[in-house]
Amino acid sequence: MNARLSSRLSILVACAAVARSALGGPADTRPDAGAGIENFNRALIEATTRMDNAAVLALWEEDGIALLPQTTPISGKKAIGKFLDQISAQLPGARMQKFEMKCFDVEIAQDWATEWCEEHQYVILSQGKPPFDGRGKMLLVLHRSADGQWRMRREMWNEGGSSLP
Repeated sequence: MNARLSSRLSILVACAAVARSALGGPADTRPDAGAGIENFNRALIEATTRMDNAAVLALWEEDGIALLPQTTPISGKKAIGKFLDQISAQLPGARMQKFEMKCFDVEIAQDWATEWCEEHQYVILSQGKPPFDGRGKMLLVLHRSADGQWRMRREMWNEGGSSLP
């Protein structure tokens, strides 16, 4: 691991510790807290598998931010929707054959939650292009909205490193 990446990782770990402390209060131990996160994850898997941009966008908060490799931060639900639509326009006729996501280390503090996930997607492309076989890891920061639903506030994604088959 190079020094720059190690430094960034150290900063991320420190920020997570500060955020956990700032959230205050004990972990959410209500029986439905974890089920709500599972429902969110299931909805994300289903929407992504269908390549349903509207359904994916419904899982975001208005002020969400997506942090993707080699891309400036995508800030706000409107910008995230525009980004998803641009990707879809670049891949006419594409079909998600498989999308798997396995999440770990869910931590819930009141109306906030974090988890990290491994994902694997296999997309059939049109016009004789080879399929896309992508793997990556995500860090999600979720917020429980006034309606009780968990939504993404932040998403950070990087390529590779997934142990999913």
